[in-house]
Amino acid sequence: MLVLIADAFHSSLPDRLRALNVEVTEDQARQAEAEVLLIRSRTQCTREYIDASPALKLIIRGGVGLDNVDRAYAEQKGIAVVSTPEASSIAVAELTMSLMLSAVNQLVVGHNGMAAGRWLKKELHRTELFGKTLGLIGLGRIGSEVAKRATAFGMRVFAFDAYVEESDIAELVDFETLLSSADVISLHTPLTSETRGMVDAECLARCKAGVVIVNTGRAGCVDEAAMASALECGHVRCYATDVWTQDPPPADCPLLHAPNVLMVPHVGASTRENLLRIGEIIVHKIKRHRELERVQEDGWALR
Repeated sequence: MLVLIADAFHSSLPDRLRALNVEVTEDQARQAEAEVLLIRSRTQCTREYIDASPALKLIIRGGVGLDNVDRAYAEQKGIAVVSTPEASSIAVAELTMSLMLSAVNQLVVGHNGMAAGRWLKKELHRTELFGKTLGLIGLGRIGSEVAKRATAFGMRVFAFDAYVEESDIAELVDFETLLSSADVISLHTPLTSETRGMVDAECLARCKAGVVIVNTGRAGCVDEAAMASALECGHVRCYATDVWTQDPPPADCPLLHAPNVLMVPHVGASTRENLLRIGEIIVHKIKRHRELERVQEDGWALR
């Protein structure tokens, strides 16, 4: 079995995989030979990529979403597709809180002012998270971890999730209530036909003036032009994001030139601890894949 590591993982992963007695390569020229493909967010597993991988049996995406994999086409070709959603919750939740804290405290503005020799003590307008309402769009693994941390900061936590019926960590509300009530909104939804562009001009107009919006979910859930306009007029106080429609974003991305945008380069899952967790899960999934292959082979031998 040849395992191709196509994207960046923890440096210990190749040796951990070799301990399973499999061949491991990071040579992209061997794509056509690989039975197992390990990716994160950079590699796009399109139909063309899959067609160029005739030996492929398993795709493992180290992370939460699978929107960079044509899953239906892969499974049509008999290729199993899995991810590691259980690994990244803490890393992304901590980044979400970091962005939230930085936004309301204007930490980057203060730092840049100091670096430029400016003392902006009177110009910085900080607010506290304590007593504010956080609106979570999506209450899955990551949203739930954010809710726990926000509660510890003394925030009231609302959540909208069409697929969650009850919760003991957030008050479930309808979408309209969340938009009109939240001082801070944090997005934690996958990119689907339902969520694509859901935060558009109409949605933003229904938010409280001065809202802070944090996105560590999927960039495609936000209409970037509408968000830039809302920032320009001051209706949105700050948009803090770790996610982009492509990595890195194109030069004409409207958010790169809008005011009050706090940007980081898609590092939500990139903590050392999380990369190690992802590696552990990948090793387990490959072990399981080999066990299933042996069972199938034994079954055919008995016929």
